[in-house]
Amino acid sequence: MNKVGILTISDRGAAGVYQDKSGPVIRQIITEKLHAEVVQTAIIPDELEGIKSTLLKWTDEDKLDLILTSGGTGFAPRDVTPEATRQVIHREAPGLVFAMLRDSLAVTPHAMLSRMVAGIRHQTLIINLPGSPKAARENLETILPALPHALELLKDDPAAAQHH
Repeated sequence: MNKVGILTISDRGAAGVYQDKSGPVIRQIITEKLHAEVVQTAIIPDELEGIKSTLLKWTDEDKLDLILTSGGTGFAPRDVTPEATRQVIHREAPGLVFAMLRDSLAVTPHAMLSRMVAGIRHQTLIINLPGSPKAARENLETILPALPHALELLKDDPAAAQHH
């Protein structure tokens, strides 16, 4: 069973003044539709080093198969999730981002303001999702059909996965 981490990035959520609504939505989809096990969850502030250190721990130490982040992908000055993700991944997975943007643009023109990143570090797939529960659900459901195969490729043979 795939091991998943859900990282909510929100200053207000980390301070306890806002209840995380995206994390539970993502958890439900991952457990019910991907049939994976959520083994790590955290709510942290929009801070580059904190995001990076959490992603590094979850990939390098905890060896998670999939990490989904929620939040910090917009234009606001404190939105640094994509930058932190880029500093951690070895290879980008632009097709996942393209699919999410394509479907989101059909819903709202504001989707073009999203700066999501998806990529691979070792054998872990890291995907940025938007912070809103509705957008997080829509984006995750868009890429869900491809996730089992993606995770299988990363697990089975890292050498073979590099050729796709």
